[in-house]
Amino acid sequence: MTALLAVGIAGLVAACGGGEGEANDGVSEAPAGSERDKGEESTQEVDTERVIGKLAGPEGMVIELHSATRDGGGFVTVHGTLTNTGDRTFNYNRWTSSENEIRSKSSISGATLVDPAGKKRYLILRDTDGECLCSTGLTNIKSGESRPIYAQFPAPPAGVSDLEFHLPTMNPATIELTEG
Repeated sequence: MTALLAVGIAGLVAACGGGEGEANDGVSEAPAGSERDKGEESTQEVDTERVIGKLAGPEGMVIELHSATRDGGGFVTVHGTLTNTGDRTFNYNRWTSSENEIRSKSSISGATLVDPAGKKRYLILRDTDGECLCSTGLTNIKSGESRPIYAQFPAPPAGVSDLEFHLPTMNPATIELTEG
């Protein structure tokens, strides 16, 4: 009887979890190794001298994209620099997603990756709290000021390497994915 009770308790503990690597019912706040895991600022070294694409928008807002890396975790991380080349402080952010579930309002959550050949659009990833896995706090950008940005997307199929980076109010940029 004691052995049977011990086996039952051990089974109950195993079923309830508590160990490393548990599935957590398939829910994850962010992809493993994502920017959100590392905090808002990326710890990845980004070569800001390298420009793989450039977007220009109203009021002198310019984004230079520095990298687009496909990571082993099944996602793509895009890094860039946002610069206000206009003469006024930029306060209104028109780059947020129109999805109601996205909570990040002063962000680039409206960015998408587009595979023109495969005719697919990839939206920014978000965590279980509705926060985008992207740069936030993009208001009050003074004339001449630059800020680093990043955005994470689900990865397209392995054979896809050329994509377009879209952001509302800006012209799209064609970029090439690199393997991370």
